[in-house]
Amino acid sequence: MSKWMIAAKRADFAAIAEKYGISPVLARLLRNRDITGDEAIAMYLSGGTGDLRDPLLMEDMSEAADILGEAVRSGRRIRIIGDYDVDGICASYILCRGLRELNGDLPVYADCRLPDRVTDGYGLNVRLIEEAYADKVDLILTCDNGIAAGEAVTRAKELGMTVVVTDHHEVPYREEGGSRIYVLPPADAVVDPMRTDPETGGHAYPFPRICGAVVAYKLIRAMADKASGSADAGLFRELLGFAALATVCDVMPLVDENRIIVREGLKFLENTANRGMRALISVTGLRGQTISCYHAGFILGPCLNASGRLDSAERALDLFLAEDESDEELIRRASELKELNDSRKSMTQRGVEEALRIIGSPEQAEDKVLVVYLADCHESLAGIIAGKVRERYNRPAFVFTPSASRGLLKGSGRSIEAYDMYEGMSAASGLLEKFGGHKAAGGLTLKEENLEAFRSFVNENCALTRDDLTEVLHLDMELPAAYISDSLVREIGGMEPCGTANPRPLFACRDMRIEYLRVMGKNRNALRMTFAGPDGRRYTGVRFGEADCLLEEIDGVFGTGTAEALQRNGGPGYRRGAYPEVRADLAYTPEFNTFRGMTDIQLSVRDMRIHG
Repeated sequence: MSKWMIAAKRADFAAIAEKYGISPVLARLLRNRDITGDEAIAMYLSGGTGDLRDPLLMEDMSEAADILGEAVRSGRRIRIIGDYDVDGICASYILCRGLRELNGDLPVYADCRLPDRVTDGYGLNVRLIEEAYADKVDLILTCDNGIAAGEAVTRAKELGMTVVVTDHHEVPYREEGGSRIYVLPPADAVVDPMRTDPETGGHAYPFPRICGAVVAYKLIRAMADKASGSADAGLFRELLGFAALATVCDVMPLVDENRIIVREGLKFLENTANRGMRALISVTGLRGQTISCYHAGFILGPCLNASGRLDSAERALDLFLAEDESDEELIRRASELKELNDSRKSMTQRGVEEALRIIGSPEQAEDKVLVVYLADCHESLAGIIAGKVRERYNRPAFVFTPSASRGLLKGSGRSIEAYDMYEGMSAASGLLEKFGGHKAAGGLTLKEENLEAFRSFVNENCALTRDDLTEVLHLDMELPAAYISDSLVREIGGMEPCGTANPRPLFACRDMRIEYLRVMGKNRNALRMTFAGPDGRRYTGVRFGEADCLLEEIDGVFGTGTAEALQRNGGPGYRRGAYPEVRADLAYTPEFNTFRGMTDIQLSVRDMRIHG
């Protein structure tokens, strides 16, 4: 059972509501998300693309725009080197398309390379530099990588190449005399919103939590501004759609300018002029639909990621850069990406099932940190599987797979709030060949012979308690169902897009009597319910998850047959009063539901506490 934590942040909600013309409920929701102050609240409620921050606020942005502008005018050969995930693919597309479109009739010699996940690993490396040199490339332009590629950038400079780094990851540093000394690669320009201001020590850019594709978008914007805004507005609508897709898939916080980029960019994506993206939208069944964060993060994005996991990310990039192919050819290419993702999903499901089988063994039953080796799993799926294992057990999980290097295993880890994964790996560093990451996730490599020793070590040296292993559900406030109205649901809907740092509102209401429930879905993974509230009104609700677990819980508390009776309430053989009343406290979000042309309010139930 989840532990419910209801936010208790304080403010004068009535005054905020009056000042901004919103309800006190929305005022509280904004405070819970730390959206305070006139600028932040105004940007949240009514910000548009005109409120996006000036690209030139970023360190070296002006220099990078000048270098690239001169390179295009001089006919120098440019190579864009991105990454193999959605952010890297979209950032590479934005830069390549932007460079080609900004310069009128000037020929632009720009191409792209995306590293291979297995043979190259992440980001810029010396092999890619030497390949570019052999291809007579004059200028290397990175995106979504490069900030930590000091060795590769040094090699490029030795070969006489110009290097512009655009990235969004943390700047590497070393400790010296109790201070952090930040180490930038020796590039001609380094554009990264995470760079610090030497004078203040804070970030120079006012909102540093943007993805690599947004940095790329801002670079093209800066180039256009320097060229007196010569770019067509339609180009920036198209590029903003790709920046929005990357922002969602790279799990950036959906506040400040990210929220504007996603809200407006996804609208542009629905009607994109990019024929390759239109083909992908078509084959995934999204044509004509309003594209949401869910569609971006769980339908479109995974098709791009699958190309980098199981084949080459350049297949996805080539789809978007295609100009002369027929619609039929683009549909074929897009279908191949979807098929790759379907294959990835099947492989992931098999991996999850095998991981759960191993975890269910007596040897691992008491482990607080789960460590699993999957001998027949593709290494690119380890992180996805670790995430699903963590969700299932609410415990930190490491998943290892065979490495291309004989005798080594590669692993990915995903953690819970109470466990710092980077600290755990650091403590076990004597057993590891290499590792990296942060509190919530990590990647690591070890010798096969050290696997069991690693599993023993992380379990013996973790301080997790039973409470730590209980899922925590963060709720915004108590809101009895009687307070729900059409206007409130519309106001809550205006908080979209929701995601990291701007979660969907979640409320608690108490003592709702379950009158009827019906299992839905071929996998029995949803329930539709009717509740009677303390006010006497009836409410419909839907809950996604394993339906049978809730039915078993009801029978366990109230006696066998109770759940069945609720499913046939009013039907043949049902006798009112023959079974006890089943009541529940709900963690829910109110939303509109449209069915057969009729729209009403339903409760989207996240969690339930059954009681009499």
